Amino acid sequence: MTFFKLARRNMTRNFFHYFLYFGSMIFSVLIFFTFVSIQYNDKTQAAVSDYVKISTVFQLASIVLFIFVALFIGYSNSFFIRSRKREIGLYTLMGLQKKQIARMFFCENLFLGLLSLVVGIFIGMLLSKFFIMVLMKLLDSAVTVPFSISLLAVLETVIVFLVIIAIASLYGYRLIYHIQLVALFHDEKKKERIPKVPVIQAAASLLFIGVGYWVVLLGPNSVIWKNLGFSKGAFLILLCVIIGTILMIRFLTAFFINNMKKRKRIYYKGTNIIGISQLSYRIRANARILIVIAIMSSVTLVSVGASYSFYYMVGEWAKNSFPHTYEYLIPAEYQKSAESLLRDTLRSEGKRHKITSRASVPALQLEVELLELDGGAAEFYVISNSSYNELAARYEKNDRIQLNENEAIMLAKFYKKEFNRSYMGHNGKLASIESYGKRGKGTTVHYIGYKRVNFSCSDTVVVSDTLFKKLSKTSNPLMLEQIDVSDQEHLGKSDDQFKNAMTHLEKNIKGKNGYYDAGVFSFYGIYHDLVVAYGLMMFLGAFLGLVFLFATGSIIYFKQLNGAAQEKTQYTILRKIGLTNMEIRGTIAKQIGFIFALPFVVGVAHSSVALLALSRMIESNLIVPVVICMGIYAFIYFIYYLYTVRAYSKMVES
Repeated sequence: MTFFKLARRNMTRNFFHYFLYFGSMIFSVLIFFTFVSIQYNDKTQAAVSDYVKISTVFQLASIVLFIFVALFIGYSNSFFIRSRKREIGLYTLMGLQKKQIARMFFCENLFLGLLSLVVGIFIGMLLSKFFIMVLMKLLDSAVTVPFSISLLAVLETVIVFLVIIAIASLYGYRLIYHIQLVALFHDEKKKERIPKVPVIQAAASLLFIGVGYWVVLLGPNSVIWKNLGFSKGAFLILLCVIIGTILMIRFLTAFFINNMKKRKRIYYKGTNIIGISQLSYRIRANARILIVIAIMSSVTLVSVGASYSFYYMVGEWAKNSFPHTYEYLIPAEYQKSAESLLRDTLRSEGKRHKITSRASVPALQLEVELLELDGGAAEFYVISNSSYNELAARYEKNDRIQLNENEAIMLAKFYKKEFNRSYMGHNGKLASIESYGKRGKGTTVHYIGYKRVNFSCSDTVVVSDTLFKKLSKTSNPLMLEQIDVSDQEHLGKSDDQFKNAMTHLEKNIKGKNGYYDAGVFSFYGIYHDLVVAYGLMMFLGAFLGLVFLFATGSIIYFKQLNGAAQEKTQYTILRKIGLTNMEIRGTIAKQIGFIFALPFVVGVAHSSVALLALSRMIESNLIVPVVICMGIYAFIYFIYYLYTVRAYSKMVES
């Protein structure tokens, strides 16, 4: 029998054990191929070329995926070799040289890698258009992408994974040379010592994690963050959380298991004595990999949760920034012309979009300056006291103001205390754009407040009715138009057409009325920009997160099956002394459940605190998107758990 036939036969017989590894490899190839296919797709690049260079983004994501997959394959290959030491020893006793054994394992690993590469690329070819359509849907793009196979994407995927597989195979080849014959048969007989339970280290784990959580939840505006700076503050948090996680899994977990042994009602109930005892013996062997998985789970949940949360909140953020579909200034005599342009544009889309509401109030466009601060001047809308009350009543705001002659209030979309201190009780100057900067020109006002409003797209100054009439004599009187359109999230080309039409109208008005800036605020413009940015982030985060999840689940699976091979004799003895298969499966389920639950719970706790701090920072409620992400993550993780329990039970029952 040749080495190739023997390698193929070994792989066929052990394929059940390799299945999750094989599946994770296929998924990794599939995602990498998808990324490079999108990177080389001209239609996709053209759809978002105005916002981001998509080839650069996917190239960076591919590099991250390459590094992770290389580490995963290297670890998995090392695991397979170490878990088959007895088999290698038997080959040695049969007279095979290490060079021949290494060559056989090299062929086996290479064959498995090539098979996963071929299957992954084939599935990727079939699903490439689907994934690109998903991306276009997330980006709110109407671009139609035809089915195509990029030869460059195939070539790059083949080269990258051949390099990874070859390096991993060579590493396994080298590893076999360092295995001693005596160790091949006695390695499985080694027993882990019962770990000592230092109470100080167990308590220190909670202290480190507590400090990390406390600093995170304080927020960047706290004294600690301001003194440390962002980079040092972030480093302190990472250091505390990582050290705390290491101590928690190594010592606090052992402390918890040891404490369970002391509770006789729990310890001696049913088969708990078997499961808890086995956990206490194997905690040292599992601790290192559980620490890595807990940290990886935290990073994955934070990145995926944050990217999906941002995408989920796009509509609300756009609505807060631009509460109306369109807001612009227009001279009274051109109101009907502008409205007619909008109706004609919407009519070209059929009955999909209609004007649902329209508000119009007198306004001015003036240069506004704070006299006490040397910050220069900026163009703002200026409306009267009565116009503000009219708008507040229209949008059901129980807020009415009454200003004296030279009093003013600044309205803003985003309220900050430092801005309030800058305006409250200070004087400002209002001047027409034509006369600004001329000596003696302008009107002084006294600010008595700074308020946040959500019914205007722009920062606005409210003055008394008397002062507004006075200012109207020195500046072009305009009308502030606020228009809402149905299905504003999908205006698409209509939005560009209307803004282009308004640009032409603005040029005509300038020729007749002097200075004029319509300043068309568009909801769809900011909404589409946010959708493109966060949709791309979510697409990358979701698929990279799934790769990380599949890889970490596979690693736990490999580790537990290695333990099953070593503990098979113990379960055989337990069966002989009277334990049923159902009781043995229950013990296995509890033991593996603890191994799976520990890094998951730690990862969820770390990511929940990080996302809570993020929600406070951006002043948005992220509970719904975070729960959805964690629910999907937990569901896939639970499937890995069930599959591992099933495989473990089959191994010890055979």
